[in-house]
Amino acid sequence: MTEPDDDPVPSPCVSVCRLDATGQTCAGCGRTLEEIRRWTRMSPTEQRTVWRRLGKLPGAPAKR
Repeated sequence: MTEPDDDPVPSPCVSVCRLDATGQTCAGCGRTLEEIRRWTRMSPTEQRTVWRRLGKLPGAPAKR
């Protein structure tokens, strides 16, 4: 079952906000600086795309 496009998508933020060694990715949630900056302006579809990418990372955050 898929989620309707207009359902709210929770932020992946885990309140551990610090940059990784590259300075381009949050070590807490795994989002890029661009994803963090744009999150509130992304469509739910775009936000779910970010969640799918994060779900493939080692130590991926669990969707709430």
